[in-house]
Amino acid sequence: MLTRRKLGSHGLEVSALGLGCMGMSHAYGQPDDKESIATIHRAMDLGCTFFDTAEVYGPYTNEELVGRALKGRRSAAQIATKFGFVIGKALFTGTDSRPKTIRSVVEASLRRLQTDYIDLLYQHRVDPATPIEDVAGTVRELIAEGKVLHFGLSEAGAETIRRAHAVQPLSALQSEYSIWERNIDQSIIPVLDELGIGLVPFSPLGRGFLTGGAKRAEEYAADDFRSKGDPRLQGANFDQNVRIADLVREIAGHYGAVPGQVALAWLLQRRGDLVPIPGTKRRSFLEENLGAEKLHLSREDVERLNNVLSHVSVAGERYGAAGLAMIDRG
Repeated sequence: MLTRRKLGSHGLEVSALGLGCMGMSHAYGQPDDKESIATIHRAMDLGCTFFDTAEVYGPYTNEELVGRALKGRRSAAQIATKFGFVIGKALFTGTDSRPKTIRSVVEASLRRLQTDYIDLLYQHRVDPATPIEDVAGTVRELIAEGKVLHFGLSEAGAETIRRAHAVQPLSALQSEYSIWERNIDQSIIPVLDELGIGLVPFSPLGRGFLTGGAKRAEEYAADDFRSKGDPRLQGANFDQNVRIADLVREIAGHYGAVPGQVALAWLLQRRGDLVPIPGTKRRSFLEENLGAEKLHLSREDVERLNNVLSHVSVAGERYGAAGLAMIDRG
């Protein structure tokens, strides 16, 4: 069974590893609801109780899936969901965090999740048209009403974090963070330490790259995000980046582990208030991922992984131009 960790300083406690549910309904090939529900049930059986979803995944269908899977076990789970994207024919193209939108999204999410409260509510991306104080104030009201328990931001900059936290204390920041993605080390993590905010890394396996099983972009099906949306898998970028995956695989061999377990163990040993949310729709991969908590890397191997980016620079941006434009730099 997984141990528990605290996110932030306001009482949110979750399993040491969570389950990212996005790929069950969105971005990574065809859904398999039967297997996905079985994977969520298996996660609960193994002590993984922290499930990450969002209205935009599907859209809408992922929250419905999580709601069905957790029916009858809701009280033992912690659900994180998100608001903030404009949902239309083209997803992830605009933001909307107006107070009335937040309220309508939360009501709809509660219905889809078949629950009367959300454990952790994130703003999915910062909305430049809506002051973050208005966003935090609306979530504060929802917390007072019992519909939300804790507040979080995703991919937010340091100044935005400070301004939001001053209105409604944050329990967690969700950002991409892994062996090959350290974009928040210098400017964000010191702010989290100062304010007592937990960290929830998404894509902790580099969208599969750090498992050693990644393919070139053109080898993925057209309905898979990685076929066009991940520059790091394209052309010469792939050839350079595979050197990072090779080191992870080499270290895994020393422990009789799989590379993904090394990538997750590195994160777990990095901070005590950090909870990665690797995503999968398969029970076999879930069990591999959760096994990472039992893997203790030596100080020497941690340092090799810490320093890998000083020897091999990551080639390519982590998103295309549209995705990068939506990341808050404030």
